[in-house]
Amino acid sequence: MNKTVNINLAGIFFHIDEDAYLKLQRYLEAIKRSFTDSQGRSEIIADIEARISELFNERVHNDKQVIRVKEVDEVISIMGQPEDYLVDDEIFEDEPQPSYRSTSSTSKKLFRDTDNSYIGGVSSGLSHYFGIDAIWIRLAWILLIFGAGTGILLYILLWVLVPEAKTTAEKIMMTGDPVNISNIEKKIKDGFDTVTETVGDVAKNVSESVSNAAKNIDVKKSANSIKSSSRTFFDTIGDVIMFFFKVFAKFIGVLLIIIGAAALIGLIIGLFSLGVADIIHIPGLDFMEIANAGETPIWLVSLFTLFAVGIPFFFLFYLGLKILINNLKSIGNIAKFTLLGLWLISIISLVVVGVRQASEHAFEESFMVKTELPIMANDTLNIKMVSSDNFSPEHYGHNSFKLAHNENGDKVLYSSNIDITVESTTDSIARIGIKKRADGRDYDKAIERAKNINYSFELKNNTLLLDSYLTTNTENKFSDQEVDVVLYLPENTVAYFNNSTEKSLHYKTYDGNIVSRDDTNHYLKILYDEVECLDCPEEDFKVKVNTPKLKIDNNGIEINSEDGSLKIDETGIKAESVEIKLNINSDGVELIESE
Repeated sequence: MNKTVNINLAGIFFHIDEDAYLKLQRYLEAIKRSFTDSQGRSEIIADIEARISELFNERVHNDKQVIRVKEVDEVISIMGQPEDYLVDDEIFEDEPQPSYRSTSSTSKKLFRDTDNSYIGGVSSGLSHYFGIDAIWIRLAWILLIFGAGTGILLYILLWVLVPEAKTTAEKIMMTGDPVNISNIEKKIKDGFDTVTETVGDVAKNVSESVSNAAKNIDVKKSANSIKSSSRTFFDTIGDVIMFFFKVFAKFIGVLLIIIGAAALIGLIIGLFSLGVADIIHIPGLDFMEIANAGETPIWLVSLFTLFAVGIPFFFLFYLGLKILINNLKSIGNIAKFTLLGLWLISIISLVVVGVRQASEHAFEESFMVKTELPIMANDTLNIKMVSSDNFSPEHYGHNSFKLAHNENGDKVLYSSNIDITVESTTDSIARIGIKKRADGRDYDKAIERAKNINYSFELKNNTLLLDSYLTTNTENKFSDQEVDVVLYLPENTVAYFNNSTEKSLHYKTYDGNIVSRDDTNHYLKILYDEVECLDCPEEDFKVKVNTPKLKIDNNGIEINSEDGSLKIDETGIKAESVEIKLNINSDGVELIESE
């Protein structure tokens, strides 16, 4: 068991193993000794510690992770060994050399170079990144500003989005050089050398000629003053723009957090609610149970839905936090790829469930049973629909489905999807046909579900009592079950449809059906393919007849009905009925009596 030490490295706290801490301590002390006589020693050491802190931070995936000797060896390999900088070799004689190579990348990173900037350092940063002189970048900006007109907007966006190279490590990465001790030292010393050269040049100019020195100094001063003024002006504008962008970004971050959190809370509550559905009644769960023809567990569908919908909202929530909290730790690549995998699996699973559910309605089949009724011509038949105490009348909307318990206490599915059709017949006795329809994934399943529909009727004293509902076992699920009641009534029979039948009758008559909703509460005499209202007011008296088929085109006029036909074209007139045939053409008039 090893001890754990808490350290503060460049303002960042780390948990480090005691052995790793001792090795890191010796390494940093050796580096400090190697720069004892160097200019900018403190700046070099500070930048080295900042770079080591960055490398440790890349390898720590959570706040509780402990840095081990392995991580210290990796960082030392990247930064370089102290013996390379004239330190005592005895310090690291007992340390094994790591077998791996440096994993540092020499790829360039895009930063704004404010040390060589006139406005925001965008052009200088791009020149380092693409390896060309900054003057060409600035000329390109001028062309974009006065040409396409998009240069200003693009520059502002890059100014806002591209970070400034502040630390020595960032300035080295900007040029594409490895960030190690050697380059950090070189960068800082170059800065000091530049200052020394500038001072030396000024002193030399002063010794040569006071007037020339004054002139040169004035010119240089003027150039620096102009450059400094331009920087100050544009820096101020940049600060104002950055302020508004930051305020807007914070607002977006808060909005994303609220949306993401609300969606996640709603999804989680919905998931747990479904889990306790047997204890707490939630509206709509009954429908989900009977509509689940694919028989996929509801909790499983809910879980897939939670992942499919919740994971994108989680990342929205996380993005909002990243916007508000600058130093928010990453959740790590393992977590990201795990969530991505769960999301893809959930999406695919929901598609499979949807296809499976849709396949349960691929086929529609019907099953019909006809029964004779002791109703003759000239008899009067009353038709009435009856309900049940076990099934609530408020749920009797057409095509609605609910769950309830029948008289035996069994859980059943019930619906009011009942249609009534009336047809005339030349038979001497009435009949009733009960046609049951249902969907299924194949023909056999559809027929099976149709046959499992329960529907009954009863004839009492010339009154036909029809159930206003159908029932089926819950295992049949919702499969668009419906019942068509077809009444075949002999001609001259009188029918009376009670108000209770109105919702089950069709809105209007059509081929074959001779009774509509408007005919309820009236005595109707059944004729051939029509009815005659016996108790309607005179103004409402009507005889329904079939409308003949009429066709008018360039060839002429053609009328067809069940009683005959008429055709008028360029050849003449042809008429035909059950009794006679008439032809009128250029040859004259021909009348033929049918046998």
